[in-house]
Parts: sequence; structure tokens; C-alpha cells
Amino acid sequence: MTEDRAEQAEQPNTNGNSEQPWRDTSRAPRERAELLVGAMTIEQKIAQLHGAMETINIYNIELPEDLSEAADQFRVQRHVAGIEELGIPRFRITNGPVGVGMGDGYPSPSATSLPMTIALAAGFDPKLAHEYGDIIGSETATLGQHVLEGPGLCLHRTITAGRNFEYFSEDPYLSGIMGIEVTKAIQAHDIIAMAKHFVLNDQELERFRTSVEIDEHVLRELYLLPFEMVVKDADLAAMMSAYNRIRSVYASEYRHTLTDILRGEWGFEGYVQSDFWSARSAAPSLNAGLDHEMPDANWYNEENILRALEDTSLEIETVDRALVRRFTQMFRFGQFERTYAPGEIDAKAHGARAREIGAQTAVLLRNDGLLPLDPNMPTIAIIGQQKFAAEACLGGGGSSKVDPLYTVPPLEGMQDVLAGLGSEAKVELFTVADDLSNLEDARMVASGADAVVIMAGVVASEGEDMAEPLLPNNQNRMVAELLTANPATVVVLKDSNPVLLPWIDDARAVLEVWNQGTEDGHVVADLVFGVVTPSGKLPTTYPRDAKDTLHAAHPERYPGTDEGDGYPVIRYTEGLGMGYRWFQSQGIEPLFGFGYGLSYTTFDVANVKVDALGGVRSRVTVTATVTNTGDRAGAEVVQVYVGIPADGQPPKRLVGFRKVHLEPCEQQTVSIVIDPESSNHPFGVWDYRAHAFVDVEGDYTVYVGTSAADTPHAFPVTSTSNA
Repeated sequence: MTEDRAEQAEQPNTNGNSEQPWRDTSRAPRERAELLVGAMTIEQKIAQLHGAMETINIYNIELPEDLSEAADQFRVQRHVAGIEELGIPRFRITNGPVGVGMGDGYPSPSATSLPMTIALAAGFDPKLAHEYGDIIGSETATLGQHVLEGPGLCLHRTITAGRNFEYFSEDPYLSGIMGIEVTKAIQAHDIIAMAKHFVLNDQELERFRTSVEIDEHVLRELYLLPFEMVVKDADLAAMMSAYNRIRSVYASEYRHTLTDILRGEWGFEGYVQSDFWSARSAAPSLNAGLDHEMPDANWYNEENILRALEDTSLEIETVDRALVRRFTQMFRFGQFERTYAPGEIDAKAHGARAREIGAQTAVLLRNDGLLPLDPNMPTIAIIGQQKFAAEACLGGGGSSKVDPLYTVPPLEGMQDVLAGLGSEAKVELFTVADDLSNLEDARMVASGADAVVIMAGVVASEGEDMAEPLLPNNQNRMVAELLTANPATVVVLKDSNPVLLPWIDDARAVLEVWNQGTEDGHVVADLVFGVVTPSGKLPTTYPRDAKDTLHAAHPERYPGTDEGDGYPVIRYTEGLGMGYRWFQSQGIEPLFGFGYGLSYTTFDVANVKVDALGGVRSRVTVTATVTNTGDRAGAEVVQVYVGIPADGQPPKRLVGFRKVHLEPCEQQTVSIVIDPESSNHPFGVWDYRAHAFVDVEGDYTVYVGTSAADTPHAFPVTSTSNA
């Protein structure tokens, strides 16, 4: 079918008829899907099992250096071809999860470039996550797409992982809570949300080859947990399989996760799509639970499927099952009835929302009173390399990168905000060469200004991990030397990942704003001049030294070793000791820990109480009174952790949090309920014999505070009822 005819096929079909009963919108989505599949020929079925890009062998293809040609193919062919005679529309898929990325259409649709997912997690606010997902879902619908490939739910096991910017945090509970809200908001727009990458795609290095070896309890309690939460609590419509092997079997063929756990235990009723080229077979992957191949028919083509059906390594019922799963979700969201009529995004309105989100995600790491800067000082210098000081830092290298509707660079953003404050301050931008050849000139500019804002950072990318957790292009030297040029110097970090900060002891003020996207310039200026008070908390730990990380001197943990099978094997031998759990279990003090973040105001958390009369087998309620004791409006995050009385468990795990916004001198009592029946199993450990989460005998400890390290309120809770 030609492209024009395929477009014509995308017309509303709401009236059922005796010949095509699946068009009857009064029928249940699954019934409609079964009726449709029952009417399809084998050729039509196979055509719907895969995307419509011309087959590319990714292992042999020579892609251009800038990937522009390959990217154009992704943009124009990110879809499944429609079938006019059956009323099946062209199925349009766009990447995420940091905005509408590479979508179907040429050129790829422009959209709002949002702060990276790691930044959203730093907001520690489910309402913020819902707002974020609402923007994405709205824009995906406006652009006529059907699927948004996001949220990303893998964990920050290593701080150098290339896709950490797409994932929320090192903590499964925080990742799950934020992922639930993003998913709900996307799907409220009748868009299929697709969580990814299922599972253990926690590194990009050798992602097509690596096998991950992991104990079952570690898999369950950490890496599967955010996926479980989103499946159970957000009614997730689709899942994307990962590239890596799991226990020597490719994730796209691993029945234990794709079927036994995902469907058998969690009750998932959506469909599973391969990551681009992550399918490695026809019959084995379909039998394991992979339902849809993207972006082409490298495996799910007529030759392979028909041969497998003939030799009975594949049954037609399995093919039907895969199609019914996807069509059910399309019918669920009314996508067969939707006319393709892409509209125009309200760039200004969505940009304003992105600005508000971004300001709430920044983390104030250090401040001796320098911040916020006085907007009425005569001269301010912005200094840094091109990508961070002269341009809006969009971030997100790889297929999830958003083509922005507009951007606000740092200089223009600062000038706008100062003008809004009635300031006549002169702002100068000095761009430092990537090779630091003009660093001495930068020092002279810094010494002559009344205040200096250094902008530095890292933009990580899909497809590669950072070699080490350092700012690229020798920016650490740049920062260190500029800090000596002017005592009124603020360091603004724009990072995709946590990095080492060797100059930290010489810095008076350090603000982590992450890769902000479209509204970068406004967000940074709002924060630097105190229009907004920073309220973010670190979603991932910043180590003092690379030797403190879980894989230092442990190549078997990362990057893996060849154990004789010809591919790298990564062993998660650290067990449950990952992220802040690693640092606490090893007694290592990080530079800045999980949940940490300062403010321009101060808070007092008092009257902390824990109601746990029923022990951990009943709901535990934590209450606390939070008071803003400073002279600025701001927000604090009350965090609740639990210590589990079992061997191998880390000292603490996050089980609850609440962000509270307060005016000066305002007081509010917050209540956080920890439900043992909730999808994150807050008090549970994986029991191999019971094949389930159970609570163990002994004395648990509930910790309450404002970061993983700062929990001054501790309460014992028993595992059995006191009644």
C-alpha cells in the first residue's frame, strides 16, 4: 500500500458491521482484537508483527559519523504500515522519555525539550512527574503519534552509564513512584506508554553482547521493582525489551522475565516491543513473550515466520497472541478510530511549564551565603565552554534527543530575568575554547566582574558509557583556575550523570541544574537570582573518588570479563549494595549522598511520630511537623527509610517521601503511610522457597529525615502484631 493510501486508511471507524465486527466500539478492546486477528491472513499477520523500516543489519552497516542519514531513516519510518482493507491505521511510534524524540514523520516532529529524567527524579515530587508526563502525552497526541517509548526505569548502578539521563535514579522506589505518575499522565491522552528497558540494561558499553549474572533476590528487590510498580499501579500498556543478555539468554528471549514474571506474577496485559534491533530470533523470542519487532522485519519476516510455523518451532496461536496483545491496547486507547491530523504544539505554554518543572529539580550542593546573587550588581560574567555557557543544554545524546521548538541560551535567559527584576546589570558571556587555549583570557574576564557564573557539565549519550566520571574537555581544570580569579564565583553544573568534583573545597556555591532543555537560560537565572529557591534532592550519589564506587577494582562487576563464551559477563556480586546502599553498607562517606540538597531557606522537622501498633504486617504511618524557619519560601522533602533485620540487607531502603512547600514561618504536618501490601514491598525480602516477598522476624527500624544520611529520628517496629 502506498504512503498516500495508508494515510487515507487512517479514518475513524466507529460503526461495526457484520463483515468487520472489530470496528464496533461498543465491544471490549480484547474482543475487538481477537475478532480482527481472526479475520487476518497469515501474510497480514506477519506484516503487523514488525516495523516498516527497510531491513538494516546493524552489525554490518557503516553509519555516517554524525548519524544524520540514519536518524532521518528513524524519523520517517518509525511506524508499522497500516492495512486499509481491515481499517488498521499506520501505527506511529515516537521515542522518549525526555520529550517527544524521534517520531514518525519527516522531518521528525519538533517538541518541547524537557529537563532530563534524572532531573525530574531530583524533584522528589509525584505531582511534578505527572505534570512532566502530561506535557509529553499531550504533545505526542498533538503530533499524531500513538506510542511514546518511555518512561525509562533502569537504575543508576554505575554513574558513568550513558543512559542515566533517561532513567530516574539509583533507588527503585523513587524510580517507580515517578514512573507511575509519568505513565498515568501519558496514557491519559490515549497514548501508549512503553516502559524500558526490560531489564538490566544498566550500562551502554557492549550493550548488544553483555550478559548480566544476578541473584534472583537482587533482581527482584532492586532492578525489577520499578517495573513491577508501574505495571501494577499505572496499568502500563507496553514494555520494551532490553539489548543485553540475562544469564546468557538475550532479554528479548528470556521467558523468565517476559512471561513468568511480567505476565504470570504481575498480571501485565499489554504488549512487549523490542528495542531497535534487540530481537535476535523469530520463534524463540515470540515463544518467550516478545510480541513486536522494531524497527524492521530483520527476524519477524515471512521467510522466518513461515519456516518456523512449518517446522512447528512456532505455533500460529503464538503469532495471534502477539497481535491480540498489541491491538488490544490500540483499541483500548481508541487509536483505530483516530484520524491522523497532527496539530501545533503551544510552544510558549509548554515552555513555561518546563521552566517551572526545571526550577524545582535543581539541587543546591554547596552555598556559603553567596547565593542567591544580588541582581543589582553592576557586572556579571558567564564563563564556560560553548555547549554549557553559550547554548541551552538540551542533553540526551542518542535516539531520545528532542528537536526543540525553541531554546533559551544562558545569556538571553539571564538578561530576561534581570530585566524582569528591574536590574540594569550588564551580563557578559565569555566562551572558553574546548582545548582551554583562551583560559587566561577567561581568568581576566572573571577577575574584572562583580560576580561570575561558571557553567560546566556533561552530556551523556546512548550507545556509550563515560570512560570515567569526569567533566569532559578538561573542564575541571577550567573550573579550578577560574575559582581563584574571583571570590564571588558560582559554579552551575549541567550534568547527565554525577561527576567527581576535585575543586569542590574551593567553591563557595555549587548548583546542579542537570541538562535542562528548552528553558535552560531562564531556569538557571531564576535560581541564581533567587526568583525560585532550589528544592531538589540528589537521586543518585556523588562519590568523593572513583575508587569508592562499587566496581572499582572489580572488573567482573563492570565492565565485565570474558568467561569463555566470547562475550562480556557482568556479575552483580555487590548484591543489594548499590547506590547509597553500597556506600552505607561499606561505611564509605560520599561527597554528596542520595536525597541530599540545600535551600536558600532553612527547615525544622519535628514532632516525628511513627504509628506501628500492628507491626510491619499492617500499615505504618509516619507523621512530622515541618516548619520553614527562614525568610524565603521553599520546599523540603521528608524521607522515610526502613532497616530490614536480615543478613545481606543494606542499612536502609527508601520507602516513602513527601515534598512540602512552605512560605516563611509556615508550618505543616505531613503524613506518610507505608503499606506492606503496596507494589514496592516496603518491608519485604525475596524468599527463594516461598517464591514471594515475605517479612522476616525481628526488629525493623523506621528512619525519618531529609536524606539517606540525615535520619535523626529512628523508631523500632516489630515484624509481628503487638495486639
